[in-house]
Amino acid sequence: MKRYKSITIGVMALAMLALNSCKKYLTTELTSASQTDVSYYKTPADAFTSLVGCYNGLDVIYDGEQLPAMMEVFSDDGFGGTGASDGYGWEMLDEFNKTVSPSDVAIHSAGWKGYYQAIYRCNALLQHMNQINWGDSSLLRKQYTAEAKFIRAYCYFDLARLFEKVPLLTTPSLANVPQSDPALTYAQIMSDLRYAADSLPSAPYTSVPNGRVTKWAAESMLARVYLFYSGYYGQATIGNETAATALAAVEDVIAHSGHGLVTNFTTLWPAASLAKKVTYAGEDNKEVVFSIKYSSTGDYNGNTTGNDWLVMMGERDQSMYPYGYGWGACPVDPNLVAQFDQTNDSRYFASFISIAGEHLPYTKASDSREYTGYFMKKYSPICDSLNNPLPANNYLVAQDQDYFVIRYADVLLMAAELGSPNAVSYFNQVHQRAIPSAAAVTSVSKAQILAERRLEFAGEGIRYWDVLRQGLATAASTIAANTTVSLINDGTGAPPSAATLQANITATRGFQQIPVDQITLSSGVLKQNAGW
Repeated sequence: MKRYKSITIGVMALAMLALNSCKKYLTTELTSASQTDVSYYKTPADAFTSLVGCYNGLDVIYDGEQLPAMMEVFSDDGFGGTGASDGYGWEMLDEFNKTVSPSDVAIHSAGWKGYYQAIYRCNALLQHMNQINWGDSSLLRKQYTAEAKFIRAYCYFDLARLFEKVPLLTTPSLANVPQSDPALTYAQIMSDLRYAADSLPSAPYTSVPNGRVTKWAAESMLARVYLFYSGYYGQATIGNETAATALAAVEDVIAHSGHGLVTNFTTLWPAASLAKKVTYAGEDNKEVVFSIKYSSTGDYNGNTTGNDWLVMMGERDQSMYPYGYGWGACPVDPNLVAQFDQTNDSRYFASFISIAGEHLPYTKASDSREYTGYFMKKYSPICDSLNNPLPANNYLVAQDQDYFVIRYADVLLMAAELGSPNAVSYFNQVHQRAIPSAAAVTSVSKAQILAERRLEFAGEGIRYWDVLRQGLATAASTIAANTTVSLINDGTGAPPSAATLQANITATRGFQQIPVDQITLSSGVLKQNAGW
């Protein structure tokens, strides 16, 4: 070691001598093939490559945060689960109680970093738009700007719903900035979505490659953000958006996008399609308004392309065709199952793996914490890929099922909730697709719409936000009343009461703990959320 150290010091000394003697010959221009933000952004092709990086940022955020699965745990639809010998981090999320797993002070750290990496990529592209020689490609510039702004808005919406007050950065800055007032964050989100909605072409969804942002995706997301913010904060106006503009946005999607409902609900989901022996509708079916794309090329060498959050919800440690094994998170609360017409509602079979109902030879119940006999099916891992053979050694990181962020059914129900004159028709389309024998309703209330949303989107990461946007008091009481709390979290054998769960949600205001490592790195500029 000493010999290598002396050689290194000698080389450094020679380098310093050469630098001092040749200083006048140095140039400030890059002489290597490496690229920087100063030299890179020159052509529309460069901008496109940068935009691909922004889209990849959407893969990265859920690789670290596994949020779609976590959102089900937050709600009254699923428990924390995982393995009997695992840590209690997911139970902590389920109970909104830090004392369940005191060491999990940075459980959201990877997600936090992933979101800001994606935002940085979007900000970098947006900042360098003027540096690119667009020539006669001004429409392409507008399109790329709109897509980058949509992705940035998507990331900030997740961050604001999770943590409420987060640093708001709209340039590729490394500054240590304090958390923003949520009103400012949501105003920026709405501004970005409005730009995307107004700038992307009014072309049928089929004219855009699957997975790319469309005008219809932007308009649908605008309505989703409006409903959440106006519901949780009780504000009628967000930036320049109102209930009327949000409704107009989704009505535009319904009238002009070309999107529609697939006939058979089961065909939307790979695992359900295989189990029912029906043809999967595919990742580009007409109901998918926006999705996050995944592929089977994911590996452990930095290729973050596979859907690994999905594996969290797989049956603990056992594959039973077509269902692949996973880590047993988010076992389904039987109270949710009881809401379904198990005989007539196609969403029941498509949404849940019923061990007893499907006569599955599951032998790992004792290894599966908070086992209920039900697992989520919509995003269950499957034994074989529907698109490409799965590399056996990459099973856990190479699942290729896309995440359907927004389905057309959501657009219809949001329009109904926002007061469309066609609300009854929109509701019936969704309800009767699931239960063809159901009689059409002649009137529909907000309570009916929210109840339908719970059935329609079970397992899709939507329920918690639908409950929370009804107001904190309603959310706390609803989740506490409808959740069968079973976790023995204190070692005494006494499970927490519904009153304790309600108090925990109220104390945290429904938000998550900011990663302590990020608070430390900020030198205390970031402040922890209440209740954590």
